[in-house]
Formats: sequence, structure tokens, C-alpha cells
Amino acid sequence: MKPIMWVGILLVVLGALAIAYQGFNYTHQEKILDVGPIHATAEEHDRVSIPPVLGGLALVAGIALLVVGAKKNS
Repeated sequence: MKPIMWVGILLVVLGALAIAYQGFNYTHQEKILDVGPIHATAEEHDRVSIPPVLGGLALVAGIALLVVGAKKNS
């Protein structure tokens, strides 16, 4: 399989996931207090939103690359 086909498949999968989930959550620790031997941290939960338009564009681009790769194989 040609690299253009692999990129197309990857874009289709990522585009479908972006449309389905519309973002992802992650957790990180923030240092609140650091005085000598005393340390205090807090966990923060954040969300990164992915607009559905970007997912749709990735999906369409992936399908286009699959079509172009299939035509070059023929």
C-alpha cells in the first residue's frame, strides 16, 4: 500500500473520532504551595475542544486521498 493511502486512512479515522468525541479531557497537577518540606498540589481537569468542522475536513481530506491513491494504483 502506498503512503498516500496510509495518510488517507489515518485522516479518516482521526476525522471520525473528532466528530464523535468533539474533544478530549486531560488532568494535570499544579503546585499550590512549596515552603520548605511542605508541598501542596491540586489536580486540575481541563478539556480541549475540537470543532466538528475540523473533524469533517479531516474526514473529507482522508476520503479524497483514498480515492486519489486508488486511482493511481489502477
